[in-house]
Amino acid sequence: MSWETELSAGRGVIVDRSSPIPIYFQVATQLQKLIESDTIPVGTRFENEVDLAERLGVSRPTMRRAMQYLVERGMVVRKRGVGTQVVHPKVRRTIELSSLYDDLAKSGREPSTVVRSLTITPASLGIAAELGIAEGDDVCHIERVRYADGEPLAIMTNSIPRAVVKLDRESLEKHGLYNLLRAAGSEPRIATQVIGARIATAADARILQERRGAALLTMTRTAFDAMGRVVDLGSHVYRADRYTFELTLSGS
Repeated sequence: MSWETELSAGRGVIVDRSSPIPIYFQVATQLQKLIESDTIPVGTRFENEVDLAERLGVSRPTMRRAMQYLVERGMVVRKRGVGTQVVHPKVRRTIELSSLYDDLAKSGREPSTVVRSLTITPASLGIAAELGIAEGDDVCHIERVRYADGEPLAIMTNSIPRAVVKLDRESLEKHGLYNLLRAAGSEPRIATQVIGARIATAADARILQERRGAALLTMTRTAFDAMGRVVDLGSHVYRADRYTFELTLSGS
C-alpha cells in the first residue's frame, strides 16, 4: 500500500480535534515520523498544499503551517518549479549523555568513522588542569570525521587521559569512543556540555562537503566516570542542515 493510500485511508495521519495539541503540530509530527521511518521515502514530492489538506481533512492554513514546521526541521525543502520534496532527515539528538555513534545506530542510520589523526603527547599545564591529571601525563588526542549513511556529519576532536583507555585507529574506526570507554571500565556517567554555533572555515567546508561560511553547530563536553575522573574532553562541530539537538522541557 502506498503512502498516499495510507494517508487517504486515515492510517498515516490521525487528527484528534479534541486534543489541546494544535492540529498543525499533530499533522507535522506524524508526517515527520512517516519520513523518518521511510514510509514516505527521501525524494518524494508532495502534492500541492490544497490537495494535501483535502486528503488529510484539514484546512489549507493548517497544512501550510505543518509543512513549514517540516521545512524548519530540515525534513522537506521547497523548490521553485519542483514543489515540496522530502530530503534526508536531520539526525535528532536528545540532550543526554550518549555518543553520536550510538545515536546514529539507534535512529537507523549507518555510522562510520575516519580517524584523521591520533597522537599521544605529554599533557600541557592547561590540558592537565582540564583533565584533572598531572602535567606531563600522557594524553591521547584524536580527530575523527563521523559519517551517517556515507555522508559527512561531524568533525570530532577529543582528548583522553592515556591511563583511562588505550586507543588505536582500528578500534576507533570500528566502534564508538564511548563503547571503548565502557569496555575499559571507564563509562561516562555525567558531563558538562555547552552547545553553540559558528560558521564553517575553508577546512571545515572541505571535510564536511559544505560551503565555506555555512552554519555549523558546536558542542564541547567534559565527561566524568562514576569515580569523578575526567574520561573525555571533546569538541565537536556538526552540519546544521543534517543535525539538531532536541530538548524536552517541563513546567515545575
